[in-house]
Amino acid sequence: MLLSTTAAGACIVLGGLAAVNQRRRPNWLDNELRHGVIAFGGGVLLAAVALVLLPQGVAAVPDPLAMAACFVGGGVAVYAAERRLGLRRRESPQFAAMLLDYVPESLALGGMFAAGVSEAPLLALLIGLQNLPEGFNAYRERIAVRGTRPGTVLRQMAMLTLLGPALAALSWWGLADHPAVLGAVMLAASGGILYLIFQDIAPMSRLQRHRAPPLGAVLGFCVALVGQRLVEG
Repeated sequence: MLLSTTAAGACIVLGGLAAVNQRRRPNWLDNELRHGVIAFGGGVLLAAVALVLLPQGVAAVPDPLAMAACFVGGGVAVYAAERRLGLRRRESPQFAAMLLDYVPESLALGGMFAAGVSEAPLLALLIGLQNLPEGFNAYRERIAVRGTRPGTVLRQMAMLTLLGPALAALSWWGLADHPAVLGAVMLAASGGILYLIFQDIAPMSRLQRHRAPPLGAVLGFCVALVGQRLVEG
């Protein structure tokens, strides 16, 4: 569990490192590829919700009212957290979105490993795939802020990487014997991630006069879909 969550979190730093040499790349990277990468991450996130988190959460919390409360509550909680971030979020929406979706994902992942859910490794893979483009774009976004140094951004990403295993371990010890609570966490994570997709990720994936970048969302969802079929055998 710790190895999987650490590997998934390390993809944040790997994405940042991939963006370090951005000045050596052609100008088209700043347009179509960047937006395509954002869309890919959004597609993977959407797949994680649709293929793993929601089915597992609904199975553990079958009551419709409780299910709806958890799902909507997760979206409202992330909305409130974004409001609290204020100006900092407006400077770095991609970095903030990366933080806000990584927290519930890590909690859900630790609980799934503790409960022996077969889709737990798939969720870890999806989180890693999604963290790569998020780390890439978050680095480029943060480095564009005046006075921000590359080393500072990479250190922030490394600290965020350590947060995932800590949260997963907390979930492992606290939710293993409470499947209903774990289901509520997964439903809340689904609601929060869905809010982030439409609030931060989808708007940034669109590029005027270019229709190709949103295809990254289709590719990201497809990768997750194939992964699920492979896990199911």
